Amino acid sequence: MNDIKAPAGLVKRLAVIVYDALLLIAVLFLATLILLPFQENNLFQPNSWQYSAYLVTVSFFFYAWFWTKSGQTLGLLAWKLQVADENGRNISWQQALIRFTVAIFSWGVFGLGFIWVLFNKDRLTWHDIASQSRLHWKRAK
Repeated sequence: MNDIKAPAGLVKRLAVIVYDALLLIAVLFLATLILLPFQENNLFQPNSWQYSAYLVTVSFFFYAWFWTKSGQTLGLLAWKLQVADENGRNISWQQALIRFTVAIFSWGVFGLGFIWVLFNKDRLTWHDIASQSRLHWKRAK
């Protein structure tokens, strides 16, 4: 049996990322579809900074909504993991913003913020530490 208080390791985190990425891609396609009729002549300008900011915002709301409501995205649910604050409660929107922003930065430096889990004694990533949240095993009801 998994220790509920023990944070998830790197392999589980990467598996969750793959699951969530598939769902997020579908959400981003839908977000693009919604935006498409408002484009000039229905032509899409994918290299505009406004479009990039729009997709990042949609991505943030995708993750933050799940993290603040239930602590679980589809990937977290599949792997029986949950994001929670240090007291086991759902995280706040502010924590979600910090977690999301630092996670992007963690990927931006060649994944070092995620690999950090291998060196941290509590198996925490940079975004866990910065947002004062944890990715832990979900307690069975």
